[in-house]
Amino acid sequence: MKKMGLLLLALSLPTHAVTVSVTDKQGNALSNAVVWMMAKVPTAISSDVHYEMGQKNRTFQPHILAVPAGANVDFPNFDNILHHVYSFSETKPFELKLYRDKPHAPIQFEHAGIVELGCNIHDWMLGYIVVVDGPYFGITDASGQVELNIPDGQYQMKVWHEQFADLNQPETLAWRTFQNTDSVSLSIKQDLVHKLESMADEFDEYE
Repeated sequence: MKKMGLLLLALSLPTHAVTVSVTDKQGNALSNAVVWMMAKVPTAISSDVHYEMGQKNRTFQPHILAVPAGANVDFPNFDNILHHVYSFSETKPFELKLYRDKPHAPIQFEHAGIVELGCNIHDWMLGYIVVVDGPYFGITDASGQVELNIPDGQYQMKVWHEQFADLNQPETLAWRTFQNTDSVSLSIKQDLVHKLESMADEFDEYE
C-alpha cells in the first residue's frame, strides 16, 4: 500500500516543461538522441499508451522508438512483402517469423535496456527500441532538443545514441534537483562512431 501511495502521489504532482539540448563533443546539435529522467520518487506508467514499430518501404519506422519498461509494442507490416523481425539483444530476445499485416499479439518489453532489431530477409533493415526506467523520456529533434514534462524533484538524466561505440552504455549525469528548470544543456563525452548505411536490394525473394 505504501508503494501504491507513492505512485499515486507522483501522478498527482504538477509538471513543468524542461527543454534538454544535446550536442556532441564538437558542439554540434545531436538529433535522434534518446533522453530520459530517472526519478527518486517512484512513478507509475500508463498502460493505455499504444506503441508501434512498423515496417514500411523495407525500413523500420520509426528508426528509433523509446518506450517505458513494461510497454507493449506492435510490429505492423505496411509493406506488400513479408518481413521476419528479430532481436538477439539481451534486454529482449524475440522473433516474429515471416508475416504480413500484423502479428496477433504485441511484444512486451519488461526490462530497461537497448533492443537492436533486424530482419532476417532484408539485411539492411536496422532499428532500435530503447526501453527506459520511467515515464519521462523523449527523442531529440533536428536541432538536438527535446522537451520533457516532469514534476519538481530529484532526477538522474540519461542519454543514448545509436552512434555510441557501446550501445548498451548510455551516458549518465549525476543526480540533481529540478525545480522550475526551463532548460538543460549537455554535451556527449564520448566519440561517436559513424556507421555505414546499407543499401536495399532491388530483388526481393519474399513477395
